[in-house]
Amino acid sequence: MNIKSIKLSLIKMPLKQPFTTHLGTVAEREAIIVEVEGHDGVSGYGEGVAFSSPWYTEETMQTSWHVLKDFIIPLIKENEIAHAVEAYTLFSSIRRNHMAKAAIETALWDLQAKREGKPLSKLLGGTIDSIPSGVVVGNPNLPAAITQIESYLEKGYNRVKVKISPENDIPYIAGIRKKFPNLPLMADANSAYTLEDAARLKALDEYGLLMIEQPLDYDDIVDHAKLQSQISTPICLDESIVTFNDARKAVELGSCKVINIKIGRVGGLGEAKRIHDFCAGKGIPVWVGGMIEFGISRAHNLALASLPGFTIPGDISGSDRYWEEDIIEPEIKVHGGSITLPERPGIGFELNRKRLKKVTIFEEKIIF
Repeated sequence: MNIKSIKLSLIKMPLKQPFTTHLGTVAEREAIIVEVEGHDGVSGYGEGVAFSSPWYTEETMQTSWHVLKDFIIPLIKENEIAHAVEAYTLFSSIRRNHMAKAAIETALWDLQAKREGKPLSKLLGGTIDSIPSGVVVGNPNLPAAITQIESYLEKGYNRVKVKISPENDIPYIAGIRKKFPNLPLMADANSAYTLEDAARLKALDEYGLLMIEQPLDYDDIVDHAKLQSQISTPICLDESIVTFNDARKAVELGSCKVINIKIGRVGGLGEAKRIHDFCAGKGIPVWVGGMIEFGISRAHNLALASLPGFTIPGDISGSDRYWEEDIIEPEIKVHGGSITLPERPGIGFELNRKRLKKVTIFEEKIIF
């Protein structure tokens, strides 16, 4: 792909409001911004979305930086890549570390689309020009959550996801449903339950949830199949699906009726599209999950969500959901509950260099 250099920038920014799950609270966010520059002066952008500690997956910012600098970038230097789609296979010699892989792989897709003069959404095979937007409420306090939901509905968001746990589920969901009887609502458990809680989870059936996301262990597909046979609310798998084969096995076992696809979790856009295509063929709805990310990753999510199988509004909110000022320009905005895809080549957004410099902690540029 005629690469001249790859620049890594570690950034940190406080969230406008803390984001809480039963696993912990995120008050500030780190990310690795990747810029792949070609000899023709064209650059592609990616974003490493691992968290600062290994609570969501085993990856962290430090491990991602190490794997990017010491393993993935040397692989790219030593092996010619003709097209971004080849990156996932090239990186397969490195076990897991999917968020580090996706940080580079998405930048290569952006570069590919720019060189072909196409919006990334069209290069991937997207069929729509406007993406319905969903939002996550990470506040366990019921009155505060209701206030947040009201504010998001006023902004036009189409779907709301809330976080639940055995300490905060049935009364919490009941209170939200009483206030918003027709709201498209889903609950994310982040693996807070076991099969012993099946009756408790079945009690949520009466609240008309779109789905319950990842109720059981983060790496399980067997117990989820047992649970799905006992409840009518669709189970959505998130953390359990890190490869195409995970998705295939989960569908074959009946472990879920919906799959959340996160680009970083599965190792890049190529694998995300492959999972989408498989699910579309099996009639399994998919949606794009969020990672409390900055604008670069959010832009890649928009492009992915334009594929026809993404029939449920994803966790793709505007830049102002988390940040006082994002690192891209223009910032991503929600209008009437949707986000219009950019028509420019690639992801359609540029780095806000002034803002990026202000929030950068450390950077390193590798010359090819």
